Amino acid sequence: MKKLIETLKNCWRVEDLRQRLLITLLFTAIYRFGSFVVLPGIDPAKLDQLQSQTKGGLMSLLDMFSGGAFSNASIFALGIMPYISASIVMQLLAVAVPYFQKMQREGESGRKRIQWYTRVLTVAILLFQAPSYLINLKMQATSALASGISWSVFMIPATIILAAGSMFILWLGERITDKGVGNGISLIIMIGIIARLPQAFVQELSSRFTAISGGGLVMFIAEILILYAVICASILLTQGTRKVPVQYAKRLVGNRQVGGARQYIPLKLFAANVMPIIFAQALMFIPLAIVQYQSENASWVVRNLMDNRSLLYNIIYVILIVAFTYFYTAITLNPQQMAEDMKRNNGFIPGIKPGHDTAEYIDMVMSRITFPGSLFIAFIAVMPALAGLLNVQQAFSQFFGGTSLLITVGVVIDTLQQIESYLLMRHYDGLLNAGHTRRAGAVSAY
Repeated sequence: MKKLIETLKNCWRVEDLRQRLLITLLFTAIYRFGSFVVLPGIDPAKLDQLQSQTKGGLMSLLDMFSGGAFSNASIFALGIMPYISASIVMQLLAVAVPYFQKMQREGESGRKRIQWYTRVLTVAILLFQAPSYLINLKMQATSALASGISWSVFMIPATIILAAGSMFILWLGERITDKGVGNGISLIIMIGIIARLPQAFVQELSSRFTAISGGGLVMFIAEILILYAVICASILLTQGTRKVPVQYAKRLVGNRQVGGARQYIPLKLFAANVMPIIFAQALMFIPLAIVQYQSENASWVVRNLMDNRSLLYNIIYVILIVAFTYFYTAITLNPQQMAEDMKRNNGFIPGIKPGHDTAEYIDMVMSRITFPGSLFIAFIAVMPALAGLLNVQQAFSQFFGGTSLLITVGVVIDTLQQIESYLLMRHYDGLLNAGHTRRAGAVSAY
């Protein structure tokens, strides 16, 4: 405790760090305030049915990522997710389309053009999602609109407001990145996620002492221990950038004559990090768009795909995560390029010929490492559904794994390490104990 207080004093002494922390707090406060500003013309007292709709299934995930703005019919109801979807599409285009591949290789100018295309695509997605959200709002809370205003007239200005709200969140995130501490977009996502934690914690604690789930204090303590174990596993995943020893690679790919144990292949145990879960989660939101937020008349398959605790949903989810882990690893790690770089720098793997043989060897090692890594990521991702089997409340179970937990852990570590770097530059002790967290291991969502 004494060390923590001293560290906080050191943070305040460093003027640049103090300003960045205050700016970050200011912008996150603005974001949280905006999530409670209801769309003009909507009566917040008549949104009970909408809030009931977001207590389970994929709707609860959308509401969680928006920090509760979705169920509040807020001007920030669509959150930052449209930008994330646009970013994912642009990453795929940068791999598959030669025009964007060339743009990506142009350095800073190419990066700015890709960012511009991402913003344009974000606006296009918003112009589709905003009317869909308003249609759902009309169905769930028809009487919420003020008297004298028709829904047909309300749609156009409300669509503009919702689109502008999401773009304003994007602007806040970029300002936090430039003027504050840490990755702004990731920080905003994390703030939206943890904003629901206190309420979910209290609900789960109270439910354990009622007939709803039962179990009492012993079951609640068991939940906390499981949650702690999952958080530790998530930290391992977000820091999973340790290089793979050649001796370990030998055991993976067969008997090879290799050198000493200190020789390494420049590979990562979890090269894809949290991205496969984000990709898979984005695809799993498609059923919502197909049925336009209506589940009453949907088929059995669609209803199960909209329930993130159903068996069908989680089977498809795991398959997508494994597939995207291989895909994202393939586009981020090029064995041929790595082999050429090693050869150019007079490096080699003992017992393996430079060039083509080295590329094949690295590809084989990476393929065998990726499979257990993808299963580990998938296990973390389906933990909320497994927590549901223990009668954990829907809101609290979302913190047992999945994108929410990995993003939260990754952003917290990344932010602490950035603060640490500012303190070390001024010769102050940081927030992290030496050796417990590797700077290269941090990961943010975006």
